[in-house]
Amino acid sequence: MWKKKRNVIAILQAVILTGLPFLFINGQSAFRFDIATLKLHLFGSVIWMREFYLILAAALFFLLFIGLVTIIFGRVWCGWFCPQTVLLDLSERIAGKEKRRKPLQKIVLLPLSALVSITMISYFVPPAEAFRTLFSEPVITTFFLVLWLLVYLELAFLGRGFCTSICPYAMLQNVLFDKETLVIEYDATRDATCMRCDACVQVCPVGIDIKKGLSSACIACAECIDACRTMTEKRGMRPFPNYKGRIVRPKTFWLGGVTGFAAIALIVLLLCRPPVDFLVIRDNASLPPGLNRYSFTIHNNGAEKLTLELSSSDSGVTLIGEHTLQVEPFSALHGTILVKSTGKRELLHLKISGNGMVINREAGFL
Repeated sequence: MWKKKRNVIAILQAVILTGLPFLFINGQSAFRFDIATLKLHLFGSVIWMREFYLILAAALFFLLFIGLVTIIFGRVWCGWFCPQTVLLDLSERIAGKEKRRKPLQKIVLLPLSALVSITMISYFVPPAEAFRTLFSEPVITTFFLVLWLLVYLELAFLGRGFCTSICPYAMLQNVLFDKETLVIEYDATRDATCMRCDACVQVCPVGIDIKKGLSSACIACAECIDACRTMTEKRGMRPFPNYKGRIVRPKTFWLGGVTGFAAIALIVLLLCRPPVDFLVIRDNASLPPGLNRYSFTIHNNGAEKLTLELSSSDSGVTLIGEHTLQVEPFSALHGTILVKSTGKRELLHLKISGNGMVINREAGFL
């Protein structure tokens, strides 16, 4: 039965999506975008908003992956992985599918929607802080209540109608499908032996009749296949609706190859990132001749606290300001320093050293 497989995947997805912000690697959430510092915590590493090339590479991989999955597997996301489908299925299993249980299902969706709301906030605010300030910090409280209300209204009242009328991904699928995409199709060649029990129609979450042909509203959840199987097994027949399509085909390999190449390129870019970034800019400030002021930023991309020494390899140069710098893990240090030179020069060479690394930078000198 397909439903058993869907249940397993739904539970795994619920555990992963709910648990990612609460899984800590190197002292930070496994996956969380920190709004205050504009950085993405990603499985023990960090990506800063300034590293836009990584964001572009990740977006390219994501689009290629979505395209690959849709063209080959059709609406597998809608029926098997979409969080809305998972939540609605879960609430139906708790409340029951009978019409008289609909009010109970709406009640069940209240705590589920609250859980979704606090989980979504934890993807942007450290979980401990989110729980601690849930009802004491006005901004957190407002976001929690608004998200709770929106998620509940969408699930309880719009429900599956969102998939068939609003969801942009569902509309995009119609463009990406080809004649070999995996879909659920009724076997019209055996129509004469169909029992007309309409069990497939009764269990369909979006209310379509699979016997009337392919429908863009179908979410490929396979409920109709399971319902038909319970009836046809008694007569020793195969279910009339079933998955149809060809997964292994030339398009699978070349699309998979392009997507795999994008994934490898993204991984290489992540691995090639330096553990520390050092940026230096000369300030346009009115200072006496031979004296310049520089602003610097040090980004620590690692999980260890760094102790670095700021210095210059140029002769006749004196640094006025703090030389020893402490940079916390996954954080940025901003500072300024005055530089005095006893002779004329056009370039200044600054460097930071420590923890087995030396990084040199150049800046203009007036």
